[in-house]
Amino acid sequence: MIQSLIISLKVLVVDVPLLLIIGMSSGWLLAKKDFPGKPILETALMLPVALPPAVLGLYLLMALGSIPATRSMGLLFSFPAASIAALIPSMPLIISASRTGFLSVPNSLEEAARTMGKGEWQIFYRITLPLARKYILAGLALSSARALGDFGVTLMIAGNIPGRTQTLPLYIYSQVESLEFAKANAAAAVLACVGIASLLFVRRMEGQS
Repeated sequence: MIQSLIISLKVLVVDVPLLLIIGMSSGWLLAKKDFPGKPILETALMLPVALPPAVLGLYLLMALGSIPATRSMGLLFSFPAASIAALIPSMPLIISASRTGFLSVPNSLEEAARTMGKGEWQIFYRITLPLARKYILAGLALSSARALGDFGVTLMIAGNIPGRTQTLPLYIYSQVESLEFAKANAAAAVLACVGIASLLFVRRMEGQS
């Protein structure tokens, strides 16, 4: 289990910064900007959370397998594939939370700062981001827990390779197949604790908003 736990934590180390940067940027874009094709982009960004994991995994498998560069790099059934598999279905959670957070910031505050000569970056870091921070952190907690618990997409594009791509959910699956229920329950308890901690964190953020 320790080996699978380490791989799961490595996936989080890769994915959490990407979730924060891409999720926050996308949420800000959807909340603060109007542009042609915005509804289509919004639907595309939210689509991974609506698709069944097997369907999303199949589409990713076909997409990554059709790109010559990813084939030559041996991306499929590797650790980077496990990171991508956990990242894609969890991204809509932080995008949605960030969008809600940025929409909650009154435009009047940002406009007042502009009339005082503040630049856009100063307005973002000193007004918009601090006021939306609780929503973003709550979204990051939920999306990180979702990434840690991904099973279907990871199995489709990264496989279940011990010591290489076998994350905790895949470890549980393997132990159940081998009728090693004690080991499966131990790993399941770890994931359950992470999920409960994430929900408690989100409730705390909601209580402070």
